[in-house]
Amino acid sequence: MKTVLVGERPLELEAYLERRHALGQDRFDEIWEGTYHVAPMAHPWHGFVDKLLGELLAPYARRAGLVGTSAFNLGQPDDFRVPDSGYHRTLPSQVYVPSAAAVIEVVSPGDETWEKFDFYARCGVNDICTAEPFDQRLRWWILVGLTYDETDFSSLLGIRVDELAAQIEWPRA
Repeated sequence: MKTVLVGERPLELEAYLERRHALGQDRFDEIWEGTYHVAPMAHPWHGFVDKLLGELLAPYARRAGLVGTSAFNLGQPDDFRVPDSGYHRTLPSQVYVPSAAAVIEVVSPGDETWEKFDFYARCGVNDICTAEPFDQRLRWWILVGLTYDETDFSSLLGIRVDELAAQIEWPRA
């Protein structure tokens, strides 16, 4: 469910956003072309799969000369997204990172992962890895022009997607 407020933000909303910030609950909030997106904390499976992928991908990233990070602000102050993790050609030194070699998105029910692809393309992100814990599905996408095509091999990291997926211990209900 989405809520859109037209006009100035009411004081109650400003107080709510300030409280989220004070409590550290806004770590995954995003701004899409000036529109504030409040993102609730994800299901615990989300973090489990993101951490596991980081462990599995670390040796491939090192061999490729890439630096891995956890969640970060991709874009600029008035237009950014927060992927779950990413890989960079050098360690970013700024709060708002203009691009990345690859981003990892773990899909949670009701999140906006799929709506971020066009933005990632505009930022020049080469690869997107999506992990869907509830469906136990791993997918890899490569930038072709201004869109992403699904692939079974990451040339960036030199790994087959099915081989990587076979190493994932998916959570079970």
